[in-house]
Amino acid sequence: MDITQAVPRRGHDPQQLLLRALLGLLAAAVSIAAGFVLFLLAVRLLFWGQALPGVQAAGLDVSGMNRQQIELALGERLTYAQSGLIVLRDGNRQWLARPEQLGVVIDIPAMAEAALAVGRQGGPLQWLDGQLRAWTEGRNQPVIVLFDQRAGRAYLQSVAAEVDRPTIEAELTIEGQQVRATPGQVGRQIDLAASLEALTPLVWRQHDGQVDLVVREAPPIVLSAAETAEVANRLLAESFVLAAAEDEPADELAPSELAAMLHFEAEPEQGVYLINADASLIGQRLEPLGPELARNPENARFIFNDDTRQLDLLKPAVIGRDLNIEASIEAINRALSAGQHRVTLAFDTTDPQVRSDATAESLGITENVVATSTYFAGSSGSRIQNIGTAAEAFHGLLVAPGETLSMAEVLGDISLDKGYAEALIIFGNRTIKGVGGGVCQVSTTLFRAAFHGGYQIDERHPHAYRVLYYESGPGSPGPGLDATVFVPLVDFKFTNDSEYWLLLETYLYGNQLLWKFYSTSDGRSVSWTSTGPRNVVEAPEPLYKENDELDEGEIEQVDWEADGMDVTVTRTVTRDGVVIHDDVIRTHYLPWRAIYEYGPGTELPDDANTEE
Repeated sequence: MDITQAVPRRGHDPQQLLLRALLGLLAAAVSIAAGFVLFLLAVRLLFWGQALPGVQAAGLDVSGMNRQQIELALGERLTYAQSGLIVLRDGNRQWLARPEQLGVVIDIPAMAEAALAVGRQGGPLQWLDGQLRAWTEGRNQPVIVLFDQRAGRAYLQSVAAEVDRPTIEAELTIEGQQVRATPGQVGRQIDLAASLEALTPLVWRQHDGQVDLVVREAPPIVLSAAETAEVANRLLAESFVLAAAEDEPADELAPSELAAMLHFEAEPEQGVYLINADASLIGQRLEPLGPELARNPENARFIFNDDTRQLDLLKPAVIGRDLNIEASIEAINRALSAGQHRVTLAFDTTDPQVRSDATAESLGITENVVATSTYFAGSSGSRIQNIGTAAEAFHGLLVAPGETLSMAEVLGDISLDKGYAEALIIFGNRTIKGVGGGVCQVSTTLFRAAFHGGYQIDERHPHAYRVLYYESGPGSPGPGLDATVFVPLVDFKFTNDSEYWLLLETYLYGNQLLWKFYSTSDGRSVSWTSTGPRNVVEAPEPLYKENDELDEGEIEQVDWEADGMDVTVTRTVTRDGVVIHDDVIRTHYLPWRAIYEYGPGTELPDDANTEE
């Protein structure tokens, strides 16, 4: 065997053979790819100005179609804007609208533009990729829907002209004394933005359908005023009573007066009209009532029970009050809205110092500290009536520690309406008939009680001349311890300068006025002296005066003679050896002549003086 034939040739190396095969394959692949690219380029040239193979629009194959053809084909296929139907609904009412009326447009030119752009965007590799994918996988251009909400809003505004309505409040009007009601109306308005938003899903899906319009309702504060009108008419059927208390009418508004004051105020929470009176007008009506209805607080009145040594209620305490006009107007309005024909006015109240449940212990009243009497034998019935009326004003009265008692304030107006009668009074330099004659019997008795009790005397005025009533009876102190009161000019005042309350009691026994002070003794003692009459001046001779009201032969004495004089009384009040009051009480009495009145033609005594 030839050795050279047993060794393989290098040109037949297996690796070289494999490499050659691969190179051949690569060359073939490059040749094929180049051919495919050339093929794609040929296709691209072939479809110049036309949609490339595999391109669709809205599911329609538009391959090979130019722009005009695509738009025409899509126009025939996509008719939703013109042929679709959307039902707009508000309750039972409906409006039929084509999508195009609502501003819906299918953008066919944009769709054609997008279809033609497939495989023609980007660089060479991108458009080749796009062309290849369209051919192999297909490319569908979705429908481009435009929703012009300006057009939609305009259409909805035309519908709103039928749907929208204003909010109207119910009304109440007063015609004379009759109240009439006009019903209100719930306002309605289409919410354009919300309704357009409700339309959008149908539009995007190009579906027919029904859309409920979004309508906002705006109810009035008061929809119906019929019930209020009924209440108001019942109110105006009779008078409206303003009462100070349950059993104390203060004023009355006639229906015509009330009608002129009424007005109506909407109450949002309840949705009704409240019936009110005009604050200014009702305030003008109430203002004059304030002073009439005002009441000062008054302490309860008591008498001291000498057996139980406790207080027995004589007269309940009076709660002070002042009309509160603002609160009263509120009360009136509440009553009117409730249809009531009566209201109790509102007051600011003030409690007295001493209520009806006070006790002797709480006031420091344990005993009778003073008892003083004066006598009025020979007084006329009218004078006795006046003494009793004036004394009654002080019976059961309490005087607080440190309080100054004014007789004029307690007595108030002395008039026939207060139970006083006409009797003789001292007026100027004459004794005449006047209302309240005899009240000075009461002031004199009180003066003596305060004097002998050792209390502080603040104001005391003597009579112009001596009055024999005040110097008569058992234990009379004589002249110089009388006191006159002529309301409101002349007053008697004293102060309870002890630390305990003082209870006053007055009693009439026959021709005696007894005045008692109840309190607790603080240990004070009283001593007093009198100079007796000094500088005595005899009374002038009697005077006779003709009186046309008397009959012939009738003579009547109207003034009694009294000598003039000066009297000085000294009082010393001590407590625990200390002087707390050292008083000098001076009295100057004028001489007083007797005066007789006679009827015309009456024969007078020979020595009768008829000249003043």
